[in-house]
Amino acid sequence: MVFCRSQHLYAALAAAIFSVIWVHGAAAQYRLDPAFAHEHMLGPAAAKGAVVYSHGRSVNSEDSLSPTPPYMETLQDAGWDTYRFDRMRDSDTLPDSTRELVVIVGQLKQRGYRHVVLTGQSFGAFLSLMAADASDEVYAVVATAPAAYGSFSDYYQSWENNATQLYPLLERVRRARVMLFYFHGDDFDPGGRGPRSEAILTAHDIDHIVIDQPPQLTTHWAATTGLFVRRFGDCIRSFIEAETADRVSCSSSWGTSPSQQIAFPAHFHTVSTGDAGDGAGAFAGKWYGFYGNGREVMFAVEKVTGDRVTAIYSIGPGIRPGEKSEWVRRTGRVVGNELVFEGKGLNTLRYKLRPDGKLQAWWVAEDGKSSLETTLRRTDSPQISPTVTAAGSQ
Repeated sequence: MVFCRSQHLYAALAAAIFSVIWVHGAAAQYRLDPAFAHEHMLGPAAAKGAVVYSHGRSVNSEDSLSPTPPYMETLQDAGWDTYRFDRMRDSDTLPDSTRELVVIVGQLKQRGYRHVVLTGQSFGAFLSLMAADASDEVYAVVATAPAAYGSFSDYYQSWENNATQLYPLLERVRRARVMLFYFHGDDFDPGGRGPRSEAILTAHDIDHIVIDQPPQLTTHWAATTGLFVRRFGDCIRSFIEAETADRVSCSSSWGTSPSQQIAFPAHFHTVSTGDAGDGAGAFAGKWYGFYGNGREVMFAVEKVTGDRVTAIYSIGPGIRPGEKSEWVRRTGRVVGNELVFEGKGLNTLRYKLRPDGKLQAWWVAEDGKSSLETTLRRTDSPQISPTVTAAGSQ
């Protein structure tokens, strides 16, 4: 569910000289780092602005070592200088870290960045919103799964504060436009925060978009996935760049049909239901879906001989360099009500027809240390790549 309302926002300061900022607050427990290693900064004069990502806070590990979410790369590629606000957990409190983040915003503005955008996950989302409360220089906030008071299972006594303390914070946001994401299956979410947030931001005429319980994106960490950047990377970029939020569309056709990016052999024809035989007949045709890492997947039965099945398996490109689309021809067999493709030195593929007519699919790495699961649906007219792409070894 998507909520949206808009308001005209004011212009920012002109550009000036760029420099990297080191923050030495509270015994050097805070610092501003590039969001990605070896990132080339455009500088205040050339960049559209600066985006500062704030990570979460764990009880027994340093989230400053956690990866920057992939959607930040979308902003970097679009011409924004991207940073991350790294904090050591022992000194990472809401009031202290908020003060340091506000200092960072001021420093970036002084160096000439036209706009400063704050993004954050969980505890970092709370920090970003609190900085928008404390400073008029925050242009926009993108907050994913905001939480600062523990999960239902471990901190039940304070867990509801993830809602009750969030609402007055949204009431106090000064001028920044606000984008919020809430996910199904988030153990830190007391529920109902989407509609309440929408009502608060609308009442205060804050330019905003609230994305509440988007399909297929589940758990507290959904915003760190490849699927999230596939679905909402461009939407986030549009939100912070558009004049008003009502000019932004967060609907996406990605994942509804095979894209031109997914590779498949040319002149390919699947077997018909009648030719497939009793065991494999139900699997005839082309099947399409996507994994949680944001890669498209297609599967199609090509030939059936007794209980032996030859099929094409293809995955689309990933979000990382080098993750290209590729396809492979595999030979497997019918085992009960499943198709199974396995072999020495190969990843295992399994398919099982569901009562609703969709296909449950599993991919298991050769060493068994990683796996993917998804649901595929039959597609009759795929928009697949018209050229043959080199086969892989999935």
